[in-house]
Parts: sequence; C-alpha cells; structure tokens
Amino acid sequence: MNVEDLAAGGAPALGEPLPIELANATYAVRGRLVDGLRSVEHVAAWFRDNRARFAEPCADEDLLGVGPEELRAARALRDAIRELASVAVRGGTAPGDAVEEVNRQVRAAARWRELSWGEGPSALARSATPPVTTALAEIAQQTVDLFGGERIADLRACQAPGCVLYFVKDHPRREWCSAGCGTRARAARHYERTKAGR
Repeated sequence: MNVEDLAAGGAPALGEPLPIELANATYAVRGRLVDGLRSVEHVAAWFRDNRARFAEPCADEDLLGVGPEELRAARALRDAIRELASVAVRGGTAPGDAVEEVNRQVRAAARWRELSWGEGPSALARSATPPVTTALAEIAQQTVDLFGGERIADLRACQAPGCVLYFVKDHPRREWCSAGCGTRARAARHYERTKAGR
C-alpha cells in the first residue's frame, strides 16, 4: 500500500493552527457529529495531509506504520484540545485531565537540532521517538503556546447552524470557520427574516 492511497477521514482542512486543525477532526455533517479519526488509516491520512506543517515531517513508511497506540494518542490529544477550546471560548475552568493529556504528550518526545555540514552548514531536527509521537508532541507544544499565549483571545467557536468547529480569528470581520459556514449562516438568517415577514 502507498501512503497516497489512504483515504482521508473526511476531517476538514481549514489551515488553522495545528492544534485547532486536529481539534476539528471532530466535525458535524447535517447536525450529526463525525469522528474524522476513526481508524489508523484516518490518523495516517491526517498526518499525510498536514505533513508539510511539521518541523520533522513523517515519512511515508512512518505513516504506513501507524497503529492502535498512535490512534489512541491522536484521539486523546484531539479530545483534550476540544475540551480546552470549549472552555476558552465559553468560559469556565479547564478540566485537569485535558491539561494533563496535553502536558503528557508534550513530554513524550525528546527533540533536538543537530548541525549538518554538507555543502554548507544547516540544522536538522532530530528525535529519539517515533515520528508520529514526535508530531503529536509538536501539536501538544503548539497547544500550550496557543492556550497559554495571547492568541487565545482570538479563538472562536463557529456560530453557523450545526457547526462544531473552532477557528482562530485572523481578520476583524471573520465570524465563521469557513466560507461554506458563512453562506449557511446568512441563508439561515434570510430564511428567518422571510419567515417572520409572512
């Protein structure tokens, strides 16, 4: 099997920061929640589709070797990020188990940079752990940076009818996670106005 043959889990790719992109691997279709990481193939496809965004991208053979442990870890991190995003957007106290899951995965991969000198000096990212574990640790570190930093103020829950996705507001007028949700929200408002006018 080739890594390009893996079917995506269907998780939307919106270009959000990696923690939010992973959190959005739980999404809604026609009002029903869908798990975009149902299988090891879905996890491998998610990492394949996002591999260019990692400091140390996973190679094809690493993605083809994804197993039940990586599935469990990816889903646990995704669920923890969703819990933290919900608290950050709606207010309240973060659940300790979600915070601990993020911190546990941050500690999972020791990483360092090494000097390489082929045709000139360069730095190479290295890790002593499997690449998918390293990638999950990178997402966990970005989660710490997002939720512990100033950008937390820009985190939003999409307000379109039936949407359960999060996004980082990168434009003052942005109200939805995607153009499709914006269209659905405007259509729903128009329907309500015309219904009220009858």
